[in-house]
Amino acid sequence: MANKVNEHDQTVNLIEKCQVGPPPGSVPSPNSIPLSFFDLPWLCCPITCKRIFFYDFPYPKTQFVEKVLPNLKHSLSLTLKHFFPFSSNIIFPPKPQSPHILYSEGDTLSFIVAESTTNFNNLISHAPKDATILDPFVPTLPSPRALQDGTLLISPVAIQVTVLPNSGFTICVTFSHMVGDGRAFHNFLKFWSSLCMSKRVTSSFDESLLSFPILARDKIEDPNKLKPNFLEEMWNMSLNSIAWMDSVIPYNATNDMVRQTTVLRPEHIENLKKLVSMKCQSLGEGTSLHVSTFVVTCSLIWVSNVMLGLTHVGVEEFPNEDEEVYFLFFADCRYLSELKIPLTYFGNCLAGALVAIQKSKLVGQNGIFEAAIAIGSKIRDVQSEPYEGVEGLMSLAMMKNNAAMTQRVLAVTGSSKFGSYETDFGWGKPKLNELLHANYPGIFSLSPCRDIDDGVEVGVALETDRIDKFNIILNELLTNTADLQD
Repeated sequence: MANKVNEHDQTVNLIEKCQVGPPPGSVPSPNSIPLSFFDLPWLCCPITCKRIFFYDFPYPKTQFVEKVLPNLKHSLSLTLKHFFPFSSNIIFPPKPQSPHILYSEGDTLSFIVAESTTNFNNLISHAPKDATILDPFVPTLPSPRALQDGTLLISPVAIQVTVLPNSGFTICVTFSHMVGDGRAFHNFLKFWSSLCMSKRVTSSFDESLLSFPILARDKIEDPNKLKPNFLEEMWNMSLNSIAWMDSVIPYNATNDMVRQTTVLRPEHIENLKKLVSMKCQSLGEGTSLHVSTFVVTCSLIWVSNVMLGLTHVGVEEFPNEDEEVYFLFFADCRYLSELKIPLTYFGNCLAGALVAIQKSKLVGQNGIFEAAIAIGSKIRDVQSEPYEGVEGLMSLAMMKNNAAMTQRVLAVTGSSKFGSYETDFGWGKPKLNELLHANYPGIFSLSPCRDIDDGVEVGVALETDRIDKFNIILNELLTNTADLQD
């Protein structure tokens, strides 16, 4: 059985709770930014994203509070001058007015400083650990405020910094997907960390060396007139039916849940790519299939997840072999040359993709190949018809109302392309970073590997009695794939 890291004696004490915003007068006010059709579905499915970073800091708390903390706050304030939507409010007015982001002079985000006695080395271990162990390190977004006319004001971001004296500190950001996607978030974080690191080295710094966000929504064309349709669907919903700060799959992690990070080395990924490519050639599929690190990694985890369902406590969860199982991912449309959207565009820019396949194909001898064909084909569809993937976002947002379907969906969050280990605030790259909104079955996370070039870190959370079975299945698949190369 896996040795689960357990920290029941951990304590986290509040040091300070304050607000941080752009420097006074640095942002025109009031400053309103409309939401694009990429943003609107996330109002109907308001996922709260949570990413935590762990940094070495082998010094006393006093040194952190006196020297590190002021720089973190100051550089954050300067960063929010350019990324002011993160310290703004999302405004959801009654029909027929459209939702938008509004910055008013003095708007800020919640910034919490805490201290923990938790063992830092246990927290950064890849070994299975209680899924709830990091809950005290995660800030909570303020509750939405309702005005007399029914307008809702939603604060999109909260940040918590937790110092673990003489060992390290964490930075955890909770943000609403309504204001931006993962690419937008990482652009913000890299700007902040670069500015913080430079301020630690020298008092002067040329901000022009940084990549500034593009906030203007006129970069997003809407040739299919999706925004009016999305607005109408949204207005027809009862606000009471929207769980404003819940995830797609309502689930609260318990002590029965463990989370672990699995590292896929370059040779693992290369073997998977060779397996899929050789199978394509033998079946005459040609070279048109999109065989990437993302495709083969997701195929491996999808097959492992479905096979785990067949062995859970000796009971087959999916007794009908012909029934469909699903894989959900989102494609970043900034990479599609047809749409001409800059990588520094700040907002949501994702097309949704739901892959369906018969369960029997995934648990068969060619399961990984079948999964790769299905996922790769869907990526090709999104690349050729990106607006179809965007149009389906609203349907995916409503998928949470279909319990029978969501039980058969595996979703992926994060990306190995975000460069999350490049966020150096001046104390070295993170020892670990994790996506905590992936803390339940039915979703896994992807990140680049900290110490291995071209490696991938896969975060999964499962019940304690299932994590060992999952690891056995995963390792057998990797071993079998390697044997086929010999």
